[in-house]
Amino acid sequence: MVAQIDRKFFAARPWKIWPRLVAYTLFEGRPLTTRGRWINPLVFAGYRFWSLVPISPREVRPIFILGTGRSGTTVLGSVLSLHRDVGYLNEPKALWQAALGDDDLIGSYTRKPGRYRMGRGDVTARKRRRLHRFYNAFLGMSGSRRIVDKYPELLFRTDLLDQVFPNARKIILARHGAETCQSIRDWSAENGQTDDAGTADWWGLNDRKWHLLLRDVIKPDPAFSDLLPSLGYFNTGVDRAALEWIASMREALRLAQADRSGTLLLRYEDLVERPEEIIAGICDFCGLDQDESVLAYATETLASRPPRTAPPLHPSLRPLFQQTLDDLGY
Repeated sequence: MVAQIDRKFFAARPWKIWPRLVAYTLFEGRPLTTRGRWINPLVFAGYRFWSLVPISPREVRPIFILGTGRSGTTVLGSVLSLHRDVGYLNEPKALWQAALGDDDLIGSYTRKPGRYRMGRGDVTARKRRRLHRFYNAFLGMSGSRRIVDKYPELLFRTDLLDQVFPNARKIILARHGAETCQSIRDWSAENGQTDDAGTADWWGLNDRKWHLLLRDVIKPDPAFSDLLPSLGYFNTGVDRAALEWIASMREALRLAQADRSGTLLLRYEDLVERPEEIIAGICDFCGLDQDESVLAYATETLASRPPRTAPPLHPSLRPLFQQTLDDLGY
């Protein structure tokens, strides 16, 4: 399936294929573990071009989908991408790397270290201008009025988002930790690759993302102080995924409490059980008109599945994992 376009999507609104193809070929870039990475130099050449040429500015009010990967963020983005006003960017990490220069967490585009957390002080006027130019270029080329940018790890950069896009809306999608962690483990097993450069999987090139998560998020947070002596024993995919999920969901709960007007925290399980109601609520929250095609596509596409049993975790992780489940209402 190219660019998240399937038969149901095509049947629902064929002309929406154009914005998805524009995003897929010119803006998103191809990360490690994917095919077609030969296109990345062309994508970055495009960003250098848009950094220099005049682009007619327009108001940019992006909608960000945040959370943890493998939590249903992609399917939510695909549903919203069908909206008549929306152009959807599916993890456009090339765009953010081109604008910021130190965004790359997994090593897809540079060997320069990336950063998990960024705040208001990390965005210069030049970087802000680049982001607005890149978004305006995408709006113009895709014929869209609003951008949905699905990039889960931006959850740890919301102060930066507020500085650059003060009118943005942030949707955080939570999913039960058992589902998320085992899905991350399975994805890494299926898509991981090893070559002369090393191993590339969910945790980046040679565990790059894992080490940045520990450096920027886990070790500075007193809530994880009791786990620090055990970090060296978190060698299974599920343990690592559990730590990422706990950190992300704690950040989500904090943000939802602090930014009630600009942040909407949802559970994936509610989305698949009541798709029309939840999608209609998302549209109201984001200032999008209700769109019957989107609601119908959501109902047809989203489906619940039997829950998985809780994965075996390192003993030091279990209390905080369960506490996070409780805090999310699971």
